[in-house]
Amino acid sequence: MRYPFTHTALAIALFSGALVAGCATVAPDYAAFLASPARPAADTVRDADRKPGELMAFGGIKPGTIVAELVPGGGYYTRLLSLAVGPTGHVYTYGLRANPAVAGWAQGHPNVTEGIAGPGVGLAPVPVDVVWTTLNYHDLKNSKTGDRDNAAVLNEAAFKALKPGGYYLINDHQTAKGVGITQTATLHRIEDVAVIREVEAAGFKLDARSAILAHPGDDHTLKVVETGIRGKTDQFVLRFRKPR
Repeated sequence: MRYPFTHTALAIALFSGALVAGCATVAPDYAAFLASPARPAADTVRDADRKPGELMAFGGIKPGTIVAELVPGGGYYTRLLSLAVGPTGHVYTYGLRANPAVAGWAQGHPNVTEGIAGPGVGLAPVPVDVVWTTLNYHDLKNSKTGDRDNAAVLNEAAFKALKPGGYYLINDHQTAKGVGITQTATLHRIEDVAVIREVEAAGFKLDARSAILAHPGDDHTLKVVETGIRGKTDQFVLRFRKPR
């Protein structure tokens, strides 16, 4: 089933002109963040495929937001989230190992703190508004802490880190219907229904989903890094909420 664009449109509308408790919200200037000269060219060439402005709007990212980013990879979203939340917000990254890309950005951007997974290490030292992970949830299925895969471990950590009512955004590569978690280490894909089941088991409720990164032409048979499909995979975007 394909889902309409309505949730993203609603998110942008809310940020752009809604009245909340009698005060007009301020629309984040995503275009300005995307055009920042601080961003490397290797990031900007990916923007058309990744649609970061729409994704950040859907995820509730705005100035002052406190974010915990799981497994930041090359730092593409670390850099954008840092610019979007501004000096009154903060981005706490949480990876399974040291990340030179994040560490390098953090040197010039004090609103970013790099964290490394370890026994008893939380996602952030303060409650966060959003937990965010893009294109890496499937990889968490391929490593373990003790006898549990890291997806289950970090879902529980995300629930603990979030403020009541906070969002947990997950974006990943879709696989064929019925495949579930069986291709996380081969094609690097995972089925959305499997993710929903796991995340809701940690206490979250699915709040909304978006088709902004859907690609109906992807038949889900190729590894996500192969020529011709890279950047054009069919992707799901799920927004969960921690109950108040």
